[in-house]
Amino acid sequence: MVETVSAAVVGRRREVELVAAAVGAGRHLLLEGPPGTGKTTLLRALAAALDVPLVTVEGNAELTPARLAGQFDPARVLAEGYTSDAFLAGPLTEAMRDGALLYVEELNRVPEETVNLLIGVMSEGELHLPRVGRIAAAEEFRIVAAMNPYDTVGTSRLSSAVYDRICRVAMGYQDERDERLIVESRAQGWSAGSEAAGRTVARAVAVTRATRTHRDVRMGSSVRGAMDLCDVAARLCGLRARPLDDSGVGLDAALMALTGRIRLHEGGDRTPEAIVRELWEEVLAAEQPSPDPPADSLVPAAGKAPAPGGATNPAD
Repeated sequence: MVETVSAAVVGRRREVELVAAAVGAGRHLLLEGPPGTGKTTLLRALAAALDVPLVTVEGNAELTPARLAGQFDPARVLAEGYTSDAFLAGPLTEAMRDGALLYVEELNRVPEETVNLLIGVMSEGELHLPRVGRIAAAEEFRIVAAMNPYDTVGTSRLSSAVYDRICRVAMGYQDERDERLIVESRAQGWSAGSEAAGRTVARAVAVTRATRTHRDVRMGSSVRGAMDLCDVAARLCGLRARPLDDSGVGLDAALMALTGRIRLHEGGDRTPEAIVRELWEEVLAAEQPSPDPPADSLVPAAGKAPAPGGATNPAD
């Protein structure tokens, strides 16, 4: 199973092993990391390898306990009463009955009362609903939640009660080599094997990774920024009749792909466009070979022989 899942996820062997071990041990999981680190891809591959359904729930402020667990259809209740047919099962109930992986995205955006519902399910492996009764979870059922700890807008801190019932896996960004492989594997029709394409991918990944460490940037772009940069550049170079690796094409594609993805520190006076331009120029400058030292700097001054071993004469 690990080999199957690893083949679908670039550069995540350790995380795949950890997730597979936790699920196999009957534990629920929290995948914690920035967007674009392969959390959803990993879970889809895991569900396929385990041959179990994957039920995905978008975590937001509108995810009430009734929407997650299920509720009665008011029209049918009026006509038939509180019958089993009038109950509309929510994703949690369906996942528990079917033995599925319930994937809750952005758990730190979910209302506290809904999170408390999940805590009870994780503790007891069952759910009690009024007029429905007890719903027991199938043996294969697991809750796998995800959250971005770097995003503070519209989020709340998870309680210790959540962490006490869940195993946490931290997922950071892949290294530069793996991110290049990700971008190349998702190329939309442009030739990823050409020299120009290779140069474009290298630039896209380099400038995207640089947004994550820039002094004025609070949160940088995920690898999706590099993917969009390459795809936009591939179309833009055709419209302008320019090479794929043209620096002007690449800069405009970078401005489109990255300026909306980065989050700046509060109180700064710089714009996302200025920062992306700066980083793009740095990436291009890094491609230039280092200038050779002047020839006369390698020749000893007249009457002065170099010290043994090439060192400078101490007497000078």
